[in-house]
Amino acid sequence: MESTNSELAKSFEPHEIERRWYTQWENRGYFTAGATPDRNAYCIMLPPPNVTGTLHMGHAFQHTLQDALIRYHRMRGDNTLWQPGTDHAGIATQIVVERQLERIGKTRHDLGREDFVQRVWEWKQESGSTITRQMRRLGTSPDWSRERFTMDEGLSQAVTEVFVRLHDDGLIYRGKRLVNWDPVLGTAVSDLEVVSEEEDGFLWHIRYPLEDGSGHLVVATTRPETMLGDVAVAVHPDDERYQKLIGKSVRLPLAERSISIIADTYVDPAFGTGCVKITPAHDFNDWQVGQRHKLLPICILTLDAKINDFAPAEYQGLDRYEARARIIEDLQTRNLLEDTKKHKLMVPRGERTHAVIEPMLTDQWFVSMEGMAKRGLDVVENGTLKFVPENWTSTYKQWLDNIQDWCISRQLWWGHRIPAWYDEDGKIYVARTLAEAQQQAGNKTLSQDEDVLDTWFSSALWPFSTLGWPNQTPELQRYLPTSVLVTGFDIIFFWVARMVMMSLYFTDKIPFHEVYVTGLVRDSHGQKMSKSKGNILDPLDLIDGIELDHLVNKRTSNLMNPKQAQSIEKATRKEFPNGIPAFGTDALRFTFASLATHGRDIKFDLQRCDGYRNFCNKLWNATRFVLMNCEGHDVGLDADQPLQFSDMDKWIISRLQLAKKEVADAFAQYRFDQAAQAVYQFAWDEYCDWYLELAKVQLQSDNAAACRATRRTLVRVLETILRLAHPLIPFITEELWQKVAPLAGKSGESIMLAPYPSAKLDKIDNSALEKVALLKDMVNACRTLRGEMNISPAQKVPLVALGDTTTLAAFQPYLLALAKLSEMHIEAEALPQTQAPVQIVGDYRLLLKIEIDVDAECARIDKETTRLQGEITKIETKLANASFVDKAPAAVVAQERERLAGFKSTLEKLLAQRENLK
Repeated sequence: MESTNSELAKSFEPHEIERRWYTQWENRGYFTAGATPDRNAYCIMLPPPNVTGTLHMGHAFQHTLQDALIRYHRMRGDNTLWQPGTDHAGIATQIVVERQLERIGKTRHDLGREDFVQRVWEWKQESGSTITRQMRRLGTSPDWSRERFTMDEGLSQAVTEVFVRLHDDGLIYRGKRLVNWDPVLGTAVSDLEVVSEEEDGFLWHIRYPLEDGSGHLVVATTRPETMLGDVAVAVHPDDERYQKLIGKSVRLPLAERSISIIADTYVDPAFGTGCVKITPAHDFNDWQVGQRHKLLPICILTLDAKINDFAPAEYQGLDRYEARARIIEDLQTRNLLEDTKKHKLMVPRGERTHAVIEPMLTDQWFVSMEGMAKRGLDVVENGTLKFVPENWTSTYKQWLDNIQDWCISRQLWWGHRIPAWYDEDGKIYVARTLAEAQQQAGNKTLSQDEDVLDTWFSSALWPFSTLGWPNQTPELQRYLPTSVLVTGFDIIFFWVARMVMMSLYFTDKIPFHEVYVTGLVRDSHGQKMSKSKGNILDPLDLIDGIELDHLVNKRTSNLMNPKQAQSIEKATRKEFPNGIPAFGTDALRFTFASLATHGRDIKFDLQRCDGYRNFCNKLWNATRFVLMNCEGHDVGLDADQPLQFSDMDKWIISRLQLAKKEVADAFAQYRFDQAAQAVYQFAWDEYCDWYLELAKVQLQSDNAAACRATRRTLVRVLETILRLAHPLIPFITEELWQKVAPLAGKSGESIMLAPYPSAKLDKIDNSALEKVALLKDMVNACRTLRGEMNISPAQKVPLVALGDTTTLAAFQPYLLALAKLSEMHIEAEALPQTQAPVQIVGDYRLLLKIEIDVDAECARIDKETTRLQGEITKIETKLANASFVDKAPAAVVAQERERLAGFKSTLEKLLAQRENLK
């Protein structure tokens, strides 16, 4: 424990405290995974961020919640491991380095594969730790000594082992299938790397002449260039317009091939003409139709999206969109284009390149998923694996029920190279090493497959590969299954389910007991944060603050559209006229926790940050008060000295037990919002706003035993609050705990290692709870009277109270101080006759004894009544307007209704006062 001799600074300055404490925590090894025998194990796997990434609001939100859980369980005495690491992010990382090469006029092909990969490794060493440095600023406490990278030696060994075993078991195969193809990157990409957005396009209606010359069918398409690869025209089997034509043929325009008319229920008779061109090599739905009807696909595009040699000669070599224009022109010339209509359509684009994705028929490696998916479903059906909130279970099931084989190969250079080799005859040898492959091949000359594995392949092994698998390490035995995965709903399909299936297959264990699915962090208006919207917030800017001009530059510097940049600059200057102040890490973390409901969306509002920065200041100032009143005084550490606890002391101790239980229940249910609320309400509302004021009264007593008990309660409850809040706000709690803990008789190097508070329900004193609830009601009643009578907060006034004289006498010193009374008269029979208002609190009557100028007070009330009636009329008129109620945002309508209720309530009280003054 640090020396407590230095005085606590007058104000909370987070930056210096954060820097100092994080360095000490990490250097002293406090984050290291626990290995104490006979203790519970608690483990969280950090979803590995891309090595190219920087910390965004989604990361900061999820990392805060994970760190809160880890700190909570570490303090509970569990063997905890928060396993950190980063993902090699095949496509994203390769693009970063290729763009660096572009700036010096080179491509990766100029370097060659080996030198390019070496260049990527060099970039990774220089820049790949940005996000982990930023994580430290957030106060996260993973075991950095165990940090992993998906392409480090141990994890690469696991990847190879999994590939070889799955291949040996007949679950990995090579085949020709339709995949998402990015023609700019020149690789297959996963569905997650494809962003589909609605765009303006056209629906072209093309005449396909019947083979027998008796007429034509009209086929509607949004992609006329792919017609060169058509192998059939499909109609719905129940569509009476075309039933007689099923089985006949049409001539494919421009290609001069005959293709069949087939019947398939895939066709929507109401869309277009009810006739659909079938191009299995360039459309996923058409591929399924082609499989059902045993149609041979014809690929008419090269891998860089140009027309290939299977198309008519006049189109060969054209870019797909050049070919589209030429085809439309040729159809018009031959009178085969019946109509062109504007049409809204969903266009799939590559997340990284924004190029339009082509469904492309290519040779790829696949994993057969059906058997694995059944086990993945079983563990959720039988409750072995649970989702929180539970509704995400159906999303998981839906994907596994409809699972397709997984394309795991990518045509990149950066990534885990596929452990397969080919001899000169094209025969494939899958092995762990080249030597092993040559042994299989009889020492033939072999060449390794050029492709790398999908990034998600290595990510799927994360829960057990990071713990040492395929070796049976102590960590693997201790921490698998891990405790909980904290993740977003967008990767339930791509990552969560695959981890479950892989872990079950290779370890016979689930990877985690629970999956806590968080909401998506949006801006204060509920909009998704994006560069194009200019509404992104950088967590580090919220911690450190940022000047307005720097913020504007940050949001607009990479935008190509000047009008868009101007619009974003204007909006930013309006929303943040003074820039963003420095809130500090603890205020940001507490904000994230308070917003972590079980909803799908999280609206992030800077006003919350401001409020929780005030909360940190409140804790700081409360601690200063306690230290000033307790340091150097008897705080009840001597067991031989008597302690006389008041009802007020017993009340705060009782409320503390209830708060402890609320927080523990909230953590168990992943209700971080409720944990934050419980800490906030107890610390601010009960301890700071009430108990400190009550304690001030008690410390004026001449009773040494009572003062000793009050000081003991002050320091012990505060020390417990700090431990209770530590998982959410680690820096300020550590700094204050170092000062407070010795006064509370606690020792230890760090609050991180101190035991987490647990509720002692036998310490709850219901009598004290009832008495202080009554006292609080009386104080609030006096404050209400002061407000109703327009009495200045600085003016002390006498109180007349009617009720149980023993209780009132006991409450008198507290009422005098908290209600700012000059004196208090206790009546046993009746209150004096007066025109002053009376407050009723249970069996008690309270009256402020002050002379009132009745005429002036009546005039004041009449004026306020007129104003309120005017406000009520305006709002009622607005709410009676159906157009306003229907068109205004729901929050605005609700706000108006709330204002109306408030005005009516105030008016009712004023009228009662006016009646009393008559």
